[in-house]
Amino acid sequence: MGKVKVLDHPLIQHKLTIIRDHRTGTKAFRELVDEVATLMAFEITRDLSLEEVEVQTPVTKAKAYKIAGKKLGVIPILRAGLGMVDGMLKLIPAAKVGHIGLYRDPKTLKPVEYYVKLPSDIFTKEN
Repeated sequence: MGKVKVLDHPLIQHKLTIIRDHRTGTKAFRELVDEVATLMAFEITRDLSLEEVEVQTPVTKAKAYKIAGKKLGVIPILRAGLGMVDGMLKLIPAAKVGHIGLYRDPKTLKPVEYYVKLPSDIFTKEN
């Protein structure tokens, strides 16, 4: 399981405030969720490992870097997380998308999983 990252960037905090305001209309809400997701993608990918590669530029060969390791996956929690997928994919368009469905048990208040569909070429039981 990954680490929890607290995203306290001022732009994210500002946009979350507007999202939470009861006067914010549906169109603005959706646009802000998309923007927050894009900012989140930038922050949560900060520590991805890179590998050095050589590329041919128009002038010469150059050393450059690309993301190392497995493919990335975006896994929204149904239903609320669906609005964030496009914002994430703006920065990581090659990411595979899966889905997890959860609801809160009204008695125990614990999450109950009712649906899991993960990209098979990214996730294994060891992940």
